Amino acid sequence: MAKKVAKKKVAKKKVTRKTEARKNVANQAQDYAQEIWLAGLGAFSMAQQEGSKLFKQGSKSIDDATSKMVGESAKLFERLVKEGAKLESKGRKMATDAVDEVRGDVESRVDGVRKSAQTNWDKLEKVFEQRVARALSRLGVPTSEEIRELSNRVAELNKRVTELAKKQQAAPAAPKKTAPKPAAAKEAPKAD
Repeated sequence: MAKKVAKKKVAKKKVTRKTEARKNVANQAQDYAQEIWLAGLGAFSMAQQEGSKLFKQGSKSIDDATSKMVGESAKLFERLVKEGAKLESKGRKMATDAVDEVRGDVESRVDGVRKSAQTNWDKLEKVFEQRVARALSRLGVPTSEEIRELSNRVAELNKRVTELAKKQQAAPAAPKKTAPKPAAAKEAPKAD
């Protein structure tokens, strides 16, 4: 008995560990996605700050500095966008993979539970039907099969009666032959 309890605890711990591992993967994917987003925002902020620094430094020669600042900011921004897109796609892929794995596991478990429940329901239904049939049998109530057989027999008898009635109507009414009367028995003399 103690071994069964210990085995159940070990099995429960394994299931719990697997569930926690899946949750951790999903949480990690979500954390990575959040970090990627924050990195993109940080890069954008840095691009703005760098752009401001370039603008302040370029105020000496407005024409040269302005063109240089716009060019460098645009290049930097484009580079950051490319890096952000790469990181976003990696993060999405990781998140999608984790979600798909968890979804598949959940769906397979739900299917297993559904099949088990259907099997148990079918067994319960059969037991119930058997008990009702036994109770009705004890009370003398005929089964549906017996009623069906009787209905078939009645239908067959009705068919035969109809056929016989048709034959009787179709046959010409033959004159009745009267049976000869038996010879009168001699009466015994009456004793007075």
